Amino acid sequence: MLALPLLWLACAIAALAYSQQQNIPLHLALMALPAFLLEATFYYALGQEKWRAKLERLQPATVALLLTAAGIAPYCACAPLFGFFDWRGLAILAGVAGLASFWYVLLPHKGGTDLLFLLVLTAIFLSKLPSLQFTNPTPKLRLDILGRVMLIRTGAFAMLSVRRVKGVGFGFWPSGSEWMIGLAWFAGFLPVAGIVGHFIGFTPFHLPPPGWDRIAVLTLGTFFGTLWVLAVSEEFFFRGLLQQWMIQWLHNEWAGILVAAMIFGSAHLWLHKFPNWRVSILAGILGVFCGLAFRQARSIRAPMVTHALTVTVVRLFFS
Repeated sequence: MLALPLLWLACAIAALAYSQQQNIPLHLALMALPAFLLEATFYYALGQEKWRAKLERLQPATVALLLTAAGIAPYCACAPLFGFFDWRGLAILAGVAGLASFWYVLLPHKGGTDLLFLLVLTAIFLSKLPSLQFTNPTPKLRLDILGRVMLIRTGAFAMLSVRRVKGVGFGFWPSGSEWMIGLAWFAGFLPVAGIVGHFIGFTPFHLPPPGWDRIAVLTLGTFFGTLWVLAVSEEFFFRGLLQQWMIQWLHNEWAGILVAAMIFGSAHLWLHKFPNWRVSILAGILGVFCGLAFRQARSIRAPMVTHALTVTVVRLFFS
């Protein structure tokens, strides 16, 4: 019962610390806080199996309607306060959330529909359409992140609570064995990535800026931020869904792992600049190791660890 209030308190403390560190005026941070607390609440609910079970007692159309309403809630909480509320922007966000939420209410639960769902959501994510409806009051106060996170959790909710996929192992905190599996496959990935990165001319290795307190905060912030947002979303869609579907469709486990990894790598062609083929190659290799972690653990929480550790190392020593 205390988990959600503690989450709100942690978010408020983090917002205050971040605003002071980035010289964001306190009144702007306080204006943005309700929207971020709303998103944090919805996102937290996504990872709570008991909460989702209660939601799933409702009719699928009712669940989809609630997900659509939740999709526009953070926008409604911050846009009027910052003066960028626009009915067109609200309609776009409602349309995106509604598309994801009602997809499996209106369309059959079949392989082709599933694959098209992933392609459509990926295209929307890469287009940054939800994020573009938010205006950042300062460069460091990134309200546009709310649009990206909304799309991630609405798509995941649609799959879990409307489509009701099984065998994913969705959650935000790995078990002890999942930590170890994720760490082991990360250790296996490192030398392979190092050799390939050297031959393709990836960004040279460098030490992080001095200051152990700063390094510790950066490391922990990067790792858990990646684990709970980027890794959980990408591992859910690429390993929990796509890899399993590919194995079923191709009738071959190893082919399914490789094809899902290749698609994962291809999705990174658009990272920072196009075509970012060096990152794409390394992401494809990471996809194989994350796929093997999922195969061993039968849960996305293990490859989440592998994924988050990789991103943390890249940002510390190669960015």
